Amino acid sequence: MNLKLRLTILSFLQFFVWGAWLITMANFWFGTKQWDGTQFGAVFGTMGIASIFMPTITGIIADRWVNAEKIFSVLQILYGITLFILPHSTDPNSFFSVMLVAMCFYMPTIALANSISYTVLKNSNLDVVKDFPPIRVWGTVGFIVAMWITNLTGNKATEGQFYIGGVAAIILGIYALTLPKCPPQKLIDKDAPLSEQLGLNAFKLFKNYKTALFFLFSMLLGAALQLTNAYGDVFLSEFSHFPKYADSFVVQRSTIIMSISQVSETLFILAIPFFLKRFGIKRVMLFSMFAWVLRFGFFAYGIPEGYGLGLIVLSCIVYGMAFDFFNISGSLFVETTTDKKIRSSAQGLFMMMTNGFGAVFGSYIAGWAIDKFFTHRFTTVTELSTYLQTTPDNQSFLDILKNSFHSVVNADGTLSTVVMMKDWHNIWLSFAAYALVLAILFWVLFKHKHDPKAVENISH
Repeated sequence: MNLKLRLTILSFLQFFVWGAWLITMANFWFGTKQWDGTQFGAVFGTMGIASIFMPTITGIIADRWVNAEKIFSVLQILYGITLFILPHSTDPNSFFSVMLVAMCFYMPTIALANSISYTVLKNSNLDVVKDFPPIRVWGTVGFIVAMWITNLTGNKATEGQFYIGGVAAIILGIYALTLPKCPPQKLIDKDAPLSEQLGLNAFKLFKNYKTALFFLFSMLLGAALQLTNAYGDVFLSEFSHFPKYADSFVVQRSTIIMSISQVSETLFILAIPFFLKRFGIKRVMLFSMFAWVLRFGFFAYGIPEGYGLGLIVLSCIVYGMAFDFFNISGSLFVETTTDKKIRSSAQGLFMMMTNGFGAVFGSYIAGWAIDKFFTHRFTTVTELSTYLQTTPDNQSFLDILKNSFHSVVNADGTLSTVVMMKDWHNIWLSFAAYALVLAILFWVLFKHKHDPKAVENISH
C-alpha cells in the first residue's frame, strides 16, 4: 500500500474514534441520563486534565525507550476498551472516572500520530511541510464521517456512539502495528537534568512579559473551544422540546449541521498562509477572537427555521476561522519567538495551556454558570407551555412532557416533576461577551510587530 495512503488512514481513524462521541456526548448526558450541567462540565474537563500530563509522559517514553507506533497501538486499544465500559456507568461520578481514564489513553495519541507521520515521511525522504497537511486534513474528514454515522444510525443520544468509537479505536490500534517502525530518537542525553528531560525549561518563557501574556490568552481562549464542543449539539437537539420545531431537520440531524464546522475548518486552513502574510500573527489571532464572538452570537439568535437557520449555519462557518486562525498563528508565534533548543517543549506548553488548563477552566466554569444562572425550573404547565411557545393542551407538547421530561400535569396544573430548561439564548450571549472582552484586552495588551519574513515560508 502507498505510504501516504497508509498515513492517511492513520489520520482518518485517529479523529474518527473521537468524533464518534465528542459532539454528541451531551445528548447522552442531558437527554438520556438527565444528569446536571456542573457535573457535565467536569466530565468534559477530563480532556484538559489528561492533556496536562499524559502527552509529556508518553513523549518521554517514545523518545527514550519504546517505539512510538507500539505505544500508540497499546493506548488506542485501551482507549477502545474503556469506551465500551463508559456507557455502563450508573452515576456522574463513575462516568467521570471512566472518562478520565479514557482520555488519559486517547489524548497523548494525537501527538503520537503526528510524530509517527513525521518520522515515516522523513525516513522516506519526503517533504513534511508539503506532504503532511494533505494527510492531516483527512483527520478532520474522519471526525466529520464519524459524526454523520453517529447521527444517521440514531445513536447521538445512546450508548451506541461510544461503541462506534470503541470498535474503530481497537481496529486503529491493530492497524498501527503494521506501520513502519518509529524507534526512540534518544536525542536527550540520559544524564541531562530531569528538568530538561521533562521539557520544563520551556516554563522559563513565563519570565518574558509578551510570551507570558500570550500563554495566558491561549488558556482563556482554549476555554471557548470547549464550550462549543460541549454544548453545540445539545443546543440544537433541545429544540425538540418546542412542538413547532420537534420534527425539523436541525433537530433530527443536529450532528450533521454541526459537522459544517469541521468542513469550514478544512477550508480555512487553506486561507491561513494568505492571511498571515497579509495581516501578521497578531491580527490573525484577533480575527480568531472576533470569529468566536460571531460563533456564539449567531447561535444566540439561531432557530431551526427562516433567518434563524441561516444564523446557525453562519455560526458553523465562522467556526473554521475561530478555531484554525488562533491555533495555527499561535503555534507560529511560538515557533518564531522561542529558542530552538526549547521549541518543541514550548509548543507542548502552548497545547497544555489551550487543551489542558484552558479546557479544564472552560468546562468547569461553564458547567457551573449554566446550572446556577441559565437553567429555568418550571413547576406549572402554564409557565412551561408559554416558554415552549405552545398551549397547555397541545398534544405534541403533552407527549414531549411525558417522553422527554418524564412528567405529567396534575389536576391543579402543576407538574409531577420539576422540568429544567437551559436558557440557550443568554448562555450563548454570555459566551459571546466573554470572547469579546478577550479580543479587546488582547488587542490592547498584546504588542507584536508583524514580520513578513517570519511567515514567508508558510505552506498549507
